[in-house]
Amino acid sequence: MAATTPRQVRVAVTQAEPVWLDLDATVEKTCTLITEAANNKAQLIAFPECWVPGYPAWIWSRPVDFDLSTQYMRNALQIDSPQMAKIQHCAATNKIVVVIGFTENIHESLYIAQAIIGSDGKILTTRKKIKATHMERTIFGDSPGDCLNSVVDTNVGRVGALSCWEHIQPLLKYHTYAQREHIHVAGWPPLYPHSDDGNLYSISMEGTAAISQIYAIESQAFVLHSTTVLTQPGIDKMGTQNGGQMNVPGGGNSAIFAPDGRKMTTDLALTEEGILYADLDFDEISKSRAFVDVCGHYSRPDLLWLGVNTGGQEKVRGSEE
Repeated sequence: MAATTPRQVRVAVTQAEPVWLDLDATVEKTCTLITEAANNKAQLIAFPECWVPGYPAWIWSRPVDFDLSTQYMRNALQIDSPQMAKIQHCAATNKIVVVIGFTENIHESLYIAQAIIGSDGKILTTRKKIKATHMERTIFGDSPGDCLNSVVDTNVGRVGALSCWEHIQPLLKYHTYAQREHIHVAGWPPLYPHSDDGNLYSISMEGTAAISQIYAIESQAFVLHSTTVLTQPGIDKMGTQNGGQMNVPGGGNSAIFAPDGRKMTTDLALTEEGILYADLDFDEISKSRAFVDVCGHYSRPDLLWLGVNTGGQEKVRGSEE
């Protein structure tokens, strides 16, 4: 670790409900949560997947809904916008690092995105989900290559982020591990207890918490597992009450995991909004990596290695002479 890396960092993880499909109102709520966390001495705050303007839960009930998709597009966040500038200003005013999940609108194509904003309000990196998962592909595109822009230096150490089931992509995970995070933000949608109704355990709140916990063990980083609350008004707005997913109030399952996988926080109720806090001791990272370091002394690059294409491909290219 760099000599300038702090040894103690206080972090905040949100378990909250956006103002569904309302860009300005959700940005306003974002700033309220940022300010609350900073007032409680947090130096970093984490938000869930597609926090702005909320995860499009209706896609798991019906693959096409032109009216909601259009409304969703109109309320998606653009990087160069007054709404993003407001979030940046709030981060700077409160001197707090903000890791936020959002739906990004680029010329009316939508992407599952994350931004890491420094405590001075500058955007340190933006990234998009490497591949939208299953029904998400009905409205979201894949990352053009910036999915690899996951880890940056901040005044609270090296901070990284991935969204949802990116955490089961072994090659992407290893690429992120190799960038040597101290703090990792795992952004998730609303999550629900497993039931015997044919749904996969791996998409339940228990399964996804295990995924984030394993990420902590493998990376030897602190993992901030941030989830979204969905209440009845949100269900009514998106018409998911008869669907197979996100059809009842709940969804909250936020937590903080230590580098050895230990849960550091006490769960809130599934429908309860709140902020979880933890004081991170970076010596815990050293302790875990001293025992096993999958990108260091516990690796075998002479036998196994990862190849990465960072160039991407332009959609319009000139012909070679």
